[in-house]
Amino acid sequence: MITLISCISLFFTALYLLVLLFLIRGWLAVKKPKVATSGFSTKVTILIAARNEEDNIASTIEDILAQDYPKELTEVIIVDDHSIDCTAEIITSYADRGIKLLQLREEQALNSYKKKAIAEAIRRSTGDVMVATDADCSMGPQWLSTIIGYYETYHPVMISSPVGYFKEKSFFERLQTLEFSYLIGIGAAFIGNGSASTCNGANLAYRKDVFYEVGGFKGIDDVASGDDELLLQKVAARYPGKIGFLKRSEAVVYTHAKPNLK
Repeated sequence: MITLISCISLFFTALYLLVLLFLIRGWLAVKKPKVATSGFSTKVTILIAARNEEDNIASTIEDILAQDYPKELTEVIIVDDHSIDCTAEIITSYADRGIKLLQLREEQALNSYKKKAIAEAIRRSTGDVMVATDADCSMGPQWLSTIIGYYETYHPVMISSPVGYFKEKSFFERLQTLEFSYLIGIGAAFIGNGSASTCNGANLAYRKDVFYEVGGFKGIDDVASGDDELLLQKVAARYPGKIGFLKRSEAVVYTHAKPNLK
């Protein structure tokens, strides 16, 4: 009996080490890239789906407006996804600074309102590259130029970029940061190993034509989540090896950990 337990333990230990080596290999395969810093020519649409984000949306908009990417090449579309607070009014107050509001008012119940919001924003967009983030995120002024600099240098069809937690106030929130960093690292490692599997929709860019080429969210629109990783898997099936992970600090988007289990 002891021998059997020992063999099982040895098997799972070996399996764990193999998985760990696979992840380390993939992470190391993703190099910190050199990116273009000027001479940009790509028209970009920043997409945000927001619901009841009156406490965060203004800060996110201010960060987007502070980007050093050429303003004439930047479009910002924020979809108000059935908010019942002042989210729409706050977005509207930035209309004179180029922020476009699209209000989603679906009478029929949907499994994924966020996918519907993103798809509708893409349909109305004028950019060639879609850059998606969330309404409670913060980013530095070089965020967009770093993503597009990478795109114009290496020509991937989809770019997964890092997301992290910040301003942690408790041990519980720091634990979430550790776990979340691990998940982002796993996504990067799989891309590094040429088998893209997961990403985060708070920092994801892709070509508009590729979105339509893979059928958008068709086939995954009955799943509540998956506007990011399920779309990534559809793109990876069509364009193996053409998805990049942008390992640069300037490309990181930050959001908040949850204060408690509830």
